[in-house]
Amino acid sequence: MPTFRYEAVTPAGQLRRGVIDADGSRGARALLRSRGMTPIDVSAVAERTAGSRLGLLGPRLGTTEQALFTRQLASLLTAGLPLDEALSALAAEAERDYVRDLVSTLRSEVVGGQSLSGALARHPRDFPDIYRALVSAGEHTGKLHVVLARLADYIEGRNALTQKIKLAFTYPAVVTVVAFGIVVFLLTYVVPQVVGVFTTTKQKLPTLTVVMLACSDFARDWGWLAALFVTGMVVSIKRLLKRPGPQRAWHGWLLGAPLVGRLVRGYNTARFASTLAILISAGVPILRALQAAGETLNNVVLRHNVEDAISRVREGTSLSRALAQANRFPPVLVHLIRSGESTGNLAPMLDRAAEGETRELERRTLFITSLLEPALILSMGVMVLLIVLAVLMPILDINQMVR
Repeated sequence: MPTFRYEAVTPAGQLRRGVIDADGSRGARALLRSRGMTPIDVSAVAERTAGSRLGLLGPRLGTTEQALFTRQLASLLTAGLPLDEALSALAAEAERDYVRDLVSTLRSEVVGGQSLSGALARHPRDFPDIYRALVSAGEHTGKLHVVLARLADYIEGRNALTQKIKLAFTYPAVVTVVAFGIVVFLLTYVVPQVVGVFTTTKQKLPTLTVVMLACSDFARDWGWLAALFVTGMVVSIKRLLKRPGPQRAWHGWLLGAPLVGRLVRGYNTARFASTLAILISAGVPILRALQAAGETLNNVVLRHNVEDAISRVREGTSLSRALAQANRFPPVLVHLIRSGESTGNLAPMLDRAAEGETRELERRTLFITSLLEPALILSMGVMVLLIVLAVLMPILDINQMVR
């Protein structure tokens, strides 16, 4: 039975939005009227959402919304609600229209006989392979609510780690923008206004003042062209790095770069280990688990290393040896995996490796930002000092001439 999204007015005059199952649009309106509501808008959910999900552009389920959906669904299933009723409740509570339509579509497909993993497979942009693999494993073991609860923990932990890294670099980014704005203001407004007085007197200006005046003239006359050139360069480089060859070379350089390389390696290793741990603990076959975990890596070189490791594991090599041959993953991760393979506790060892890499990543992020902040402030101070000296030096020269 099709699902329809509706907007209706209750007898009390309140606007209510939700979803309803009916044979057709006319039947949905009749059903709403039988409940005492006056329908304003009734539309099929599939018609409103299919186009945006199939294309590369358009709305999609955010990571925060994905975590909330998973957590709430796990809670409702744990409480004993049937899957279709749980999805109906989540659709009714969704704040964004796209999320409401998406969940309603999932419910329609489940009511129509699809498994939840099968319904999720029709929406790959909103639910990645790891998500679908875990749901499928939960359905086969009969512990869907347990798997969903752990999946919610995984998504929330991943989001928290990403948020911590973004917040750590927010202050240096703000300082950089403010410093750039101050320097541009001083060069384009203050320096010409003050130093321009001395140029009319034909006084010989200090070298620093002459340099600052030249920079000021360039910023005022050609600043827009420089900004356009920089923007064009950034866009061109971003497009270039989307090509396989340059992208792989760039990602390989990042892994070997000082300071940044450890951050990139640590972030990807933590995601890989935690993803692989949750997949293996849910009973997903090792080859499929490796493939899904490899797709979470945002570094192309590491992703290719995982693909090579999958080929070696398929041929009979142990996972620890396959990853060690890549010579890209931290030795601690390889040793913990080897220990887990020998004791039969691979998932707990991967969890331990992920926790260790996460702590180390947070420590390194804090160290780098603690270096960046004073360096940026010092750089801004030096730039402002040079501009102030360029303004004051002609004044000091006049004072000496008067004496």
